[in-house]
Amino acid sequence: MVYKLKIISILFFVILIFSSSDYKAYQIYTKTGKKVDFEDVIKSSAESDFVFFGELHNNPICHWLELELTKKLYEKKKDKLILGAEMFETDDQLKIDEYFAGLIKQRSFETEAKLWPNYSTDYKPFFEFAKEKKLKFVATNIPRRYASYVAKNGLKSLKNLSKEAKKFLPDLPIKANMELESYKKMESMNMGMKKKKSKMPKKMMIKKKSQKIHIAEAQASKDASMSYFILEYWKKKKTFLHFNGTYHSDNYEGIVYFIKEEKPKSKIITIATVMEENINEWNKENENLADFIIVVPNNMTTTY
Repeated sequence: MVYKLKIISILFFVILIFSSSDYKAYQIYTKTGKKVDFEDVIKSSAESDFVFFGELHNNPICHWLELELTKKLYEKKKDKLILGAEMFETDDQLKIDEYFAGLIKQRSFETEAKLWPNYSTDYKPFFEFAKEKKLKFVATNIPRRYASYVAKNGLKSLKNLSKEAKKFLPDLPIKANMELESYKKMESMNMGMKKKKSKMPKKMMIKKKSQKIHIAEAQASKDASMSYFILEYWKKKKTFLHFNGTYHSDNYEGIVYFIKEEKPKSKIITIATVMEENINEWNKENENLADFIIVVPNNMTTTY
């Protein structure tokens, strides 16, 4: 009896240690800094038209919570749930549809689609869940070759593409508000990078000066594409759960801005992810970043 009590005491002690705040993997806050549970995120998401899960692409906590949110929303919404992600490009939609319909094998899909390097560990779980449950999965991102084209030539240059190419784009011209803080910040970072290269030889400086990089416009082309294809597949009384880099929906800008322009009365929930040294202390800088802010330790291991 004494031996059993010792074992129970040791187990209780171990559980106590690993359930302490020092070992928590994340903490969720509201936009005003109130601590909430994942259940609050699930409840609000189920009542929304659009849910934007802003992730850090190499963070395992994000990807685990994305899968869990997908499962929980499916329990509540069933076939009224639609999934989509930045990590899949619009010209791969046919491959996704064929794979989900059983027309092509998994190997063919994974060989031919432009999948991210961490697909198998980070995105495949919720993608395969969608296939298993026969949910619609939407590739929303502009093909990377066209985003690169915009980075070199600006948004207006998209009009030069062929009629066939434009099938994979949002309606042109893209009416982006380049005064949004997220775009202005990207542009200032871009300018900062140029200034750091100012010690180049004079010939190199002249060459670089003539090659303006439209980094913010390239970002806007992605945001516009994602919002456009989300709206193409969304239907009333359904919830569209979208996974994207957190910067694409932080501060209700990026994709969210475009959605609001088209559907101002829709209910939108945003989730942002940030890294902090102490996840149990609210950082005022995160205020109004999103409806829910997932704070993860800044020493969290990454998937790549």
